[in-house]
Amino acid sequence: MKRKLAVVLLLLLAVLGVLAFFTVAPAVAEWLLNGTRVRGPYRASERGRALHSRLLVADMHADTLLWDRDVLARSGRGHVDVPRLVEGGVALQFFTVVTHTPYFSNYDSNPEGLDGVTALAFAERWPLGAVRSLRERALYQARKLHEAAARSGGRLVVIKTADDLARFVGRREGSPRPVAGLLGLEGAYPLEGDVDNVDVLFDAGFRMLAPAHFYDNEWGGSAHGVEKGGLTERGREMVRRAEARGMLVDLAHASAQTIEDVVAVATRPLVVSHTGVRGTCDNNRNLSDEQLRKIASKGGVIGIGYWDAATCGRDARAVAKAIRHAAQVVGVEHVALGSDFDGAVTEPFDTTGVVLITDALLEEGFTEEEVGLLMGGNVFRLLAETLPR
Repeated sequence: MKRKLAVVLLLLLAVLGVLAFFTVAPAVAEWLLNGTRVRGPYRASERGRALHSRLLVADMHADTLLWDRDVLARSGRGHVDVPRLVEGGVALQFFTVVTHTPYFSNYDSNPEGLDGVTALAFAERWPLGAVRSLRERALYQARKLHEAAARSGGRLVVIKTADDLARFVGRREGSPRPVAGLLGLEGAYPLEGDVDNVDVLFDAGFRMLAPAHFYDNEWGGSAHGVEKGGLTERGREMVRRAEARGMLVDLAHASAQTIEDVVAVATRPLVVSHTGVRGTCDNNRNLSDEQLRKIASKGGVIGIGYWDAATCGRDARAVAKAIRHAAQVVGVEHVALGSDFDGAVTEPFDTTGVVLITDALLEEGFTEEEVGLLMGGNVFRLLAETLPR
């Protein structure tokens, strides 16, 4: 009898362990990975708040769709959801989709190995196809955003065309103000080696595509890969196909040679969705002045991140100083915001604190017109010019 009772207890503990893995582990993982140095509410100057309320603010990078949260509900963890975007005065959030990344990534070299997204997808009970297939992971996360928009009662809209953007801007002049999302791919891994999948992902709503993330791949080298090579012939075909469909090519995480090669082949403006600059924070992840100039020469826009390895600081003043350096090198019209919110990084604030950057930019001596361009005007202009009709 005691032996039977022990077996039952062990089985019960095993069941409880499985339930805990599927219900508690994803939340604990996000709580540990997506930290915030200072919790809100955040205090900005009266001038900063007044200006911020008039701006079209855009953030070019957040990995929110990776996590087990409803973006329509305010959360106590992570950095971004629709209620906090509204409170933070953010009009447009790029939702970038992660499909393949190391368990323990580093900036210098990441050999292909165990994939951290597989475990997360399993724990969050993604569809089996999305656990197995990188393309299906991207499509699953895209569906999450589209389904949230459909449930939002107009609070959230997904931008796919220049006409969508124009309608959204018109609606922002009324009340209540909606929030827009735009889908991007962090690394071309979901193409699964087939350039025809550019069309599949475009049809699913993706409008931005980066060649690489933390691994080198068949399309091009990563700044954090082993070889750090350039754009492959297949990668050149990918860039041509993406541009033909009206997708932005994102050079965040690209190796130096991949940046060179994409600049050489691109016929449309390029973006860097989230980065730092070596002029204020010198490491392998951040862009040199020469790279900034080459991207700007294509009419591109560079999103400055907030995390400490992007700025070598821990607050909005460090973000503003990085923006100041980039603007001095390439001009105000080529610089924007790229937070990397919900990207497994610790941030100085969540999206309700973006007003602190407006304040810090004013303290840096930018005019109100320049602050408007940096906080989102440049992104809205670029999208109006490049999104398909």
